[in-house]
Amino acid sequence: MYNVNVNKESFGVEDIVGKKILIHGYKHNGKIHRCWSKGLVLQETDDHYIVINNRTLVTESDGRMWHTREPAIWYMPKHKWYNVICMIRKTGVYYYSNIASPTLYDGEALKYIDYDLDLKVFPDGNYRILDQEEYRQHAREMGYSDELDKILKKQLDILIELAIKKGGPFDQDFTKKWYSFYQDLKEGYYGKSDYYK
Repeated sequence: MYNVNVNKESFGVEDIVGKKILIHGYKHNGKIHRCWSKGLVLQETDDHYIVINNRTLVTESDGRMWHTREPAIWYMPKHKWYNVICMIRKTGVYYYSNIASPTLYDGEALKYIDYDLDLKVFPDGNYRILDQEEYRQHAREMGYSDELDKILKKQLDILIELAIKKGGPFDQDFTKKWYSFYQDLKEGYYGKSDYYK
């Protein structure tokens, strides 16, 4: 029921690495939640997308618009129920993790369903779980199944453990590596990207 694995060939989708693309977050009821005007895809594997946003226009479901303030590396797994935004600030890397459906690309945008619960991790390793009341409210209003509730809560536990161990995208070397790659790309070391057009 919750299998969202998509073969990109079924959409006739081209390779998106090095290209700027839209990012759409939805809610469980299918309504758009938030849109990012562009994200530069740094890598796509069978397991994930890695994207960078830098001064990107974000549009909320109510029409409010704002720009991201700092560069951020976005780890978007294709088979895990979360994604992680690594925000690069002067005081260190801050992590904002969305409990969400696996990410897919359908030829229009990178898309995922946002399931309310968020994990914010600070540079010192402390963390905070956010939006638990919003989760409970939406679970009632949108009819999250017991199966889905178990999946999402288990993923939050997995994410917390990963953050404590500084594994995966929570490893500072992960952010440094991809931000350095982005800077090299910007300088043209890997050829031109349409992100700067």
